[in-house]
Amino acid sequence: MTTETRSIPQPVVRINQWFIVISVVSAWITGFEWILTLPLLAGLSGLLFSFNPVMKAARFFLKKHPAEYIPEDFVQQQYNQKIAVICLAGGLVSYLFGFAGLGHFFTIMVALAAFVAILGFCIGCFIRYQWSKFRAKNHAANP
Repeated sequence: MTTETRSIPQPVVRINQWFIVISVVSAWITGFEWILTLPLLAGLSGLLFSFNPVMKAARFFLKKHPAEYIPEDFVQQQYNQKIAVICLAGGLVSYLFGFAGLGHFFTIMVALAAFVAILGFCIGCFIRYQWSKFRAKNHAANP
């Protein structure tokens, strides 16, 4: 019995990360916090329905077959997307209720994480790995 690992081509993931960064920076520059709803709704759609419209649209721009690109693990991307959705929602709600400082905190976190991932280090992957290590260590100590 073989299990197939779902994956997403790396350029598609990168476009989604750029979309998050550009949306957050646009919201900061313009003061139109509603811009945060765009990556938030795309992320929620990806989590709830496994259909992220940004990633779906990005697939049309791939020049090679999707399997020819470096694969990104689907489960890891879902985990990262959960973190992004929480931060985007936290930022949007904070701005809507007049807590600009808290809104900046959440949006800086998501924009920074997405930008650092574009540069090659996935903070969400690191967090998930450390959590898995912690759980395994705890499980081994408390069987």
